Amino acid sequence: MKILVVTQYFYPENFKINDLVQSLVQRGHKIDVLTGLPNYPSGKWYDGFGLTTIGEYAWEGARIYRVPMVPRFSSKGWQLAINYFSFAYIASILAPFMCRAQYDRIFVYEPSPFTVGFPAMVMRKVKSAPLVFWVQDLWPESLSATGAVKSGWILKLIGSMVRKIYRACDHVLVQSRGFIEPAIRAGANPQRISYFPNWAEDFYIPKKPSVTEISIPEGFKVMFAGNMGAAQSLDTIVEAMRTLKDKASIRWIMIGDGRRKQWMQDRVKEYGLDDTVCFTGRLPPEHMPDYFAHANVMLATLADDEIFSYTVPAKIQTYMACGKPLIVALNGEGNRIVQESGAGYAVPAGDGRALADAVLDCYNKSEDERAVMGMAALEYSRLHFNKQRLIAELEEILDKTEVMA
Repeated sequence: MKILVVTQYFYPENFKINDLVQSLVQRGHKIDVLTGLPNYPSGKWYDGFGLTTIGEYAWEGARIYRVPMVPRFSSKGWQLAINYFSFAYIASILAPFMCRAQYDRIFVYEPSPFTVGFPAMVMRKVKSAPLVFWVQDLWPESLSATGAVKSGWILKLIGSMVRKIYRACDHVLVQSRGFIEPAIRAGANPQRISYFPNWAEDFYIPKKPSVTEISIPEGFKVMFAGNMGAAQSLDTIVEAMRTLKDKASIRWIMIGDGRRKQWMQDRVKEYGLDDTVCFTGRLPPEHMPDYFAHANVMLATLADDEIFSYTVPAKIQTYMACGKPLIVALNGEGNRIVQESGAGYAVPAGDGRALADAVLDCYNKSEDERAVMGMAALEYSRLHFNKQRLIAELEEILDKTEVMA
């Protein structure tokens, strides 16, 4: 098939769509990608990119079409709004002139913002090709839950926009089963919606600790990897850290970056936790398995809000693929997966005391007991998040999807 992928984020930004495009190309599909200029999460153009680098490029067998847009800058609410709508508006205007091929399918990747649907809607009409929309983040619910948008009338306006986009989709894919009902309520066709989860990239494999340049403290290592924003409920982790402050051999390794990282660093300093907490900063994803190998247990948290009970953090798939035991402080789907798999501990979102108790219990277990949880995680990953099986399922969905009347 000849497929146009529409995504605001793309390589060298680190998102699942990069791996999906590579996989589709390897399976013989011809892929064009309509995207913007890379600036996530720093808000600055990546080295070598800017307004002079818009246009057509080749990447891993795909054709990439980059349109100009306003960067995120410091990711304040109004800056993000301009960033989102600048891509949607400019891509909607330029896409018909840049992406001139006749496409069999149009595929949208939506980790947020939902506005990425607008240029796809334009291309659906221009090319008369079915539109398949992969939802990673529910709007407007997540905007309200994170405090990004507080105005009721703006949320209502965004809800109307989301409904319009859903109704233009010929098939909707959701990364969590918990998304199905909210998506239908928001306008998705209940006859044309499918569960399609994330998976871990091929380099996420079990590894043994090795003597490398990796510099992390010795001790029992609780490791968090990923975005550090409002959704991740970092205050829950800080509460657990404070509760276990006297357990000096328990070390917290925080890998990643985000809008709330500085807040967390300030709290660590304020509460005298510097000796037990290590911040590594953002690291290349392909290096993650080497770091995971040094962890005793992996950590995932989400805020205690109904919207986050629907989602499954993508880090859960990467942790499991590396055969690591997990401790999660979240509700709903992510909590269920960890309990169902036997891969570790699942406590309620926002409960720092329960998180501390889980860490302490895991600390007191033997290496063999933790290894059993890690194997359970790996087996669950191979059964439910198998990349090749999922890509084959996607091909079948794309093949069967037709333009709705």
